Amino acid sequence: MDAIRVLLADDHTLFREGLACLLCAGSGFEVVGQVQNGQEAVEKAKELMPDIILMDVYMPVLTGIEATRQIKQNLPDVKIVILSASEEDQVLFEAIKNGAQGYLLKEIDAKDLFEMLHGVFRGEAPISRSTADKILGELVRKSQRESEDSQSPEKLSSREREVLEHLAKGVTNKEIAFSLGISENTVKVHLKNILKKLHLKNRVGAVTYAFREGLINQRKP
Repeated sequence: MDAIRVLLADDHTLFREGLACLLCAGSGFEVVGQVQNGQEAVEKAKELMPDIILMDVYMPVLTGIEATRQIKQNLPDVKIVILSASEEDQVLFEAIKNGAQGYLLKEIDAKDLFEMLHGVFRGEAPISRSTADKILGELVRKSQRESEDSQSPEKLSSREREVLEHLAKGVTNKEIAFSLGISENTVKVHLKNILKKLHLKNRVGAVTYAFREGLINQRKP
């Protein structure tokens, strides 16, 4: 298996270089570049096409949130994980809204970080239970702010609920297809329909919905 190519974006040089050494010493990672602001992250993402970008939030020139938005707009297949010291709810919501695949705190253990990054590469959505709860709270508040005549989510079919249940367990499209005995393209069609029916933008929102509806009882630590 080829190494997961990672781009680091953080304006704290000591932390960034320490993280680079940590990843290089880990299993299956290659740090292909390091940048110290959001604008450089946008430019290097286009140049290097990394598998994953570990993005800080507060950086000069361009913030990590804005850099995430621009990168996802132009390079939707590049996965971005926010790695921040901030636990502010608004920062979390903005990151997810602008396309981040995950949101991790810098206090995370190296082992957990490695597992999370491998999960992101496989198509999983690394969010903690507390993060999911915050997203759910924001979804409720947003729903309350919407007009009364807004369209309600459509009911999912039994097959779509099966796909959503598997998605919430953190498995990939290929694994969902194998488990349900359908093609990977069919899984993609179901996911597209799920997001459309539930008025969601990405897999993180779908996973959050699955936890809200009790489709699974526990998440991985």
